[in-house]
Amino acid sequence: MIPKIILSAGPYATRRTIGYLFGKGRANEHIDPHLVASWNGFAPDPGRSPHRDPKDAMAQLVAQLDQPVKMLGDKAPKDTVWHCPVRAAPEDPILTDAQWADIARRIVAAAGIAPDGDEHACRWVAVRHADDHIHIAATLVRQDGRRPERGYDQRAVQREARKIEIDYGLRQLTQGDGTGAKRPTSKEHFKAKRLGQDAATRDVLRLRVRRAVAAAADEAEFFALLQATDVIVRLKLGPSGDALGCNFALPGDTNDKGEPVFYAGSTLSPDLSLPKIRKGLPATSSEPATTWPGNPWHQATAATERIPRHLAHDDAPAAQGQLVALGVTLDLLPAAAPAAMKAELERAAAAFERATRSRITADLASTRALRRSVQAIWRDRPQDSDGTGLAMLLDAVLTAVAFAVHWHRTHHHAQQEAAAEQALVHLQIACGQVAEPVLAGLAQRAPSDQIKRRFAHHLQEAVPEHAERILTDASWEALATVLAEAEAAGHNAATVLDQALGQRTLDDAHSPARALTWRIRRLGERHAPSPRAQAAVARSTAQRPGIPAAHPTAGVPLQQRPPGRRR
Repeated sequence: MIPKIILSAGPYATRRTIGYLFGKGRANEHIDPHLVASWNGFAPDPGRSPHRDPKDAMAQLVAQLDQPVKMLGDKAPKDTVWHCPVRAAPEDPILTDAQWADIARRIVAAAGIAPDGDEHACRWVAVRHADDHIHIAATLVRQDGRRPERGYDQRAVQREARKIEIDYGLRQLTQGDGTGAKRPTSKEHFKAKRLGQDAATRDVLRLRVRRAVAAAADEAEFFALLQATDVIVRLKLGPSGDALGCNFALPGDTNDKGEPVFYAGSTLSPDLSLPKIRKGLPATSSEPATTWPGNPWHQATAATERIPRHLAHDDAPAAQGQLVALGVTLDLLPAAAPAAMKAELERAAAAFERATRSRITADLASTRALRRSVQAIWRDRPQDSDGTGLAMLLDAVLTAVAFAVHWHRTHHHAQQEAAAEQALVHLQIACGQVAEPVLAGLAQRAPSDQIKRRFAHHLQEAVPEHAERILTDASWEALATVLAEAEAAGHNAATVLDQALGQRTLDDAHSPARALTWRIRRLGERHAPSPRAQAAVARSTAQRPGIPAAHPTAGVPLQQRPPGRRR
């Protein structure tokens, strides 16, 4: 249940509000508007007065609501009308008029508008427009001429709404921490519908600005990307001529004068003010932006695989920074995905956006590698002909988001936890769409049964607690294929497998076989070490307790083995 408080000022504020509540609505959406409750229980109802002109009933209702305000004359407060729409969730049961009346009384009591038993409280009415919501309107002068005590009424109303949800068996919303993005208003939704937009302008702008922040290497590129995506930017300049802030608009979204409707970055999202945007851009950070050689798919995956470790430690600012970088990754991934998978990834990014912010200040120092590699994927479109790069990265992102759910739960970030859980659902669908054909292609090239038995034997010795699960996993054939390909490239298969097992625990992996497949694929594409180096690695591995030693020439082609080692 979502209540939202709106204040109105001016000599005709009450008339405008009541006129809207009993009118047809901006898109003829008001069907059968009528009173369900009022301050005295018998206020005139313009919606259901069959024996009177509705305009006369409306004028009488406005006059009665305004009477305490008019008595004060020039001493009346600036804001004279308190308006609070209260909307139920789509899946909630349809409430009766009597139930909505009870909810309205509880809301005005919690807000300090009309405390229980206060005969001199403010005058108010509750108007029902449809099955799922009501509007409460009150004038902000008590009947004894005093002002209502409504300090922190928004918080008080939200607290009461959580209790109402429990009492009426409604969907229970999570308590926020003030870091959420502002939701589009009903007016913005109806305007988007008139303009033929799939989403409200506020949401469209937030998505485009976030992507520009994620993709840009510096401030100049940030503004260039906004221009390329048809976002109008208006800078707020200080006395020195420096930009202090910026507002954003869409070309087709105009006011009644034909001028673009601008939204301040901070109203799109708390992290989209110009100072916060600058803080996150690489060129304005303390660390220079450098390009690393190598496969950006592998670099991004390796950096993403380190996120769970950060989230498992006690350094909250570093963990929050990793969540910001994870959000950047999700913002840019749809651009690198096949067309059939873009929609699911965009839904995951939109859901996870809420999980990237909390009251904890983010430390971004350890996130540069991930941001650089993801930006390289977005900018350069590195080769990924069989989809392995995207599949590897998505698998790592899926695990990182699962850890984000737990991290937010541990820190009691209810809204962020719910957002991460929602993103997880979309990512699981996307991962299945991407990974299944890749794994199926690898499985078709599986090695002989004899080679698979050798790999299975090493698995059973190295990780007995996971061996059975790996060997019965649908991805086992693909894992055997990448091990055989690494061996053919000159690697020691047993050593590569040990390295993959040592990168991170498999305890949290949804599919250990799939996780190992991606790790070994990356390791196998590295330059193969010489036989002498492999022997040194094997000796080092043998000295580690609990890790079985592999034969130093296991998997090395016969012609590459040193003399005396042929067998």
